[in-house]
Amino acid sequence: MLYSFVLKQQLLLITPPFTQLNTPYPATAYLKGFLNTQNIVSHQADLGIEVILALFSSDGLKQMFRHLETLDLELSENAFRIYALQQEYIKTIDPVIRFLQNKNTTLAHAICGRSYLPEASRFAQIEDLEWAFGTMGIQDKARHLATLYLEDLGDLITEAIDPFFGFSRYAERLGRTATHFDELNQSLLTPNTIITDMLIKLLQQKVEQYKPTVVCLSVPFPGNLFGALKCGQFIKSKYPDVKVVLGGGYANTELRSLNDPRIFDFVDYVSLDDGEAPLQILIEHLQGDKQASELKRTYVRIDGKVVYCNGAKEKDVAQREVGTPDYSDLLTDEYLSVIEVANPMHRLWSDGRWNKLTLAHGCYWGKCSFCDISLDYIKNYEPVSASILCDRIEEIIKQTNQNGFHFVDEAAPPHLLRELALEIIRRKLTVVWWTNIRFEKYFTADLAKLLKASGCIAVAGGLEVASDRLLAIMQKGVTIAQVARVAHGFTEAGIMVHAYLMYGFPTQTLQETVDALEVVRQLFLNEALQSGFWHRFAMTAHSPVGLNPAQFKVERVGPDFGGFADNDLYHEDPTGADHDMFSGGLSKSLFNFMHGVGLDFSLSKWFEFKTPKTTVAPNYIERHLNDDNDALPKENALVIWLGNMPEVAFFEAKQGNKTVEMAELEFCDKKKDWHLHVTAQEGNWLMEVFPKLIIGENEPMPYAAFKKSYEAAGLSNFEDFVKSRKFSELRENGLLIL
Repeated sequence: MLYSFVLKQQLLLITPPFTQLNTPYPATAYLKGFLNTQNIVSHQADLGIEVILALFSSDGLKQMFRHLETLDLELSENAFRIYALQQEYIKTIDPVIRFLQNKNTTLAHAICGRSYLPEASRFAQIEDLEWAFGTMGIQDKARHLATLYLEDLGDLITEAIDPFFGFSRYAERLGRTATHFDELNQSLLTPNTIITDMLIKLLQQKVEQYKPTVVCLSVPFPGNLFGALKCGQFIKSKYPDVKVVLGGGYANTELRSLNDPRIFDFVDYVSLDDGEAPLQILIEHLQGDKQASELKRTYVRIDGKVVYCNGAKEKDVAQREVGTPDYSDLLTDEYLSVIEVANPMHRLWSDGRWNKLTLAHGCYWGKCSFCDISLDYIKNYEPVSASILCDRIEEIIKQTNQNGFHFVDEAAPPHLLRELALEIIRRKLTVVWWTNIRFEKYFTADLAKLLKASGCIAVAGGLEVASDRLLAIMQKGVTIAQVARVAHGFTEAGIMVHAYLMYGFPTQTLQETVDALEVVRQLFLNEALQSGFWHRFAMTAHSPVGLNPAQFKVERVGPDFGGFADNDLYHEDPTGADHDMFSGGLSKSLFNFMHGVGLDFSLSKWFEFKTPKTTVAPNYIERHLNDDNDALPKENALVIWLGNMPEVAFFEAKQGNKTVEMAELEFCDKKKDWHLHVTAQEGNWLMEVFPKLIIGENEPMPYAAFKKSYEAAGLSNFEDFVKSRKFSELRENGLLIL
């Protein structure tokens, strides 16, 4: 979608506090990448990390402690300890921040000595760091201690300075289930805190630096909403000619029924769903080329009332045309790598700098009954070609000097991942990546090996309730047996597997919850899972459960809609268990399972109330993992050789009374050398076919062509060859059938 008009607008794209400490949230980078394709001038800022760096600095802490002295507060014992040690915190904060930015790595030795950092209550949770990190993990150990140090300071801030503070959220309570705007409005009109003062100061610097005519506030989560509206409040007060647009994941899910006009005291427009086309059309409107009625998926206030404008004739921008995310302007080397340690997958979220990239718009499955499948970001599936994705990967690596990627899809499609992995290997790119998947049958053990070869280090997928009955009601499209086999295949390939787990789904019984825990225990016991997290089921307005609660035998009981947010719903489940009582036991057991502890405990030991014995057989998962489900490959399956070309030597060998000519193929792989003995005829064929199987300039060879080439070489019985030990050795060492 290209427009030819004289541009009068300059845009400033802002992520308000707070999202992640370790990497920028990608929404503004996506928009900037698109605006680049339209030659529209834009800049961006992550005010979340900038506020954190301003606050957690020697100057910031001095200001905080001075302010604390003006308050008439009775501090808790822990907060008073931090206050009493303020000079130690002021002295150490700048070196610690540089250490967490990977700029001061030798500080790890001082931190691990446990005499450098001041310690408050967060350090009481430390039991055995050797157990967690071993004797050589000094950098990780130090980052964990430095994380606790920051969390101690965070505890003081929330107790005495600003109760809204959180490292990855700000005033989240105000944004969550905010069906009425009253509390948000009242809080926005109260005096600033030190943190909001810092936010406004940084915002003013950006506005003065870039002189935008339009400021776009990206709000992905409830914990960004208050900060976004504080930004809008300041801009509308001090720069009334600058237009303010609010969009992002929060608006897309929560504000689809918006009718409270008071939010427009803080912003001028609220945009829904994909932002490229609505923003492009809004620019035309601001330049006088379109009427308000011609806007796309945009709320405005007209004559004191909220009006939804969606008269645009233009379609959304195709994913192949949105451009490459542009991370310029962002402080990409200033983010903090922290380690909370408890959960391996959560560590990926908080540790290291990840470039975020989407492989496909929407979800290719789009049926799960607990998911917001009625919304655009789920239901409109549109993949991008592997070639375009690799072009974007290469461009982002050049921008950021970082090879780590988090593919942020709802569920990455297996076919697209296969093609992307082949293209990454073909281009000889060094990429480290992780993503979300569905545990579906197309993720074979061979595909897992290919993904590993392309740089995959972890996948996360939904096991959810771990009950085949409930998985069917969810329309999840997987079974426990299938999850077990797929997860085990990834593990065998050296890829960490995280399971999203759910309890409290409608009609879930006490027995089913206990059985689900037993399934999870066995998955860890059989090394199919390395990480997991239990989520309490939440009913949302845009999911099939929320849209048709009676169909799922639950009753919606609130909250009442007050004109603002409409997403989280309260419900009663008359046929299910009292789900809340399971929370502590499920979390405690999972924490132990992830560390290999308690896998032989009785399930009842994790709960403080009586539970029934599990009905799941003790070898349930093991039995599924041992099932022989190997079907014959399809004719169009691809045959890939991940190894190198071997050296071949021919020799004669006695077989009974006969002397036969044999071939020895010597392979040198990254980890080992190994040898394969075949007949001379098979050796010649393998030496001829290997170059056609190695990922490179040639198109991958289909299985039918692989079989035909064997037979064309005068080797008669292909089926016997496939069943032979020598073929198994090839399969074990890099011959993949995809």
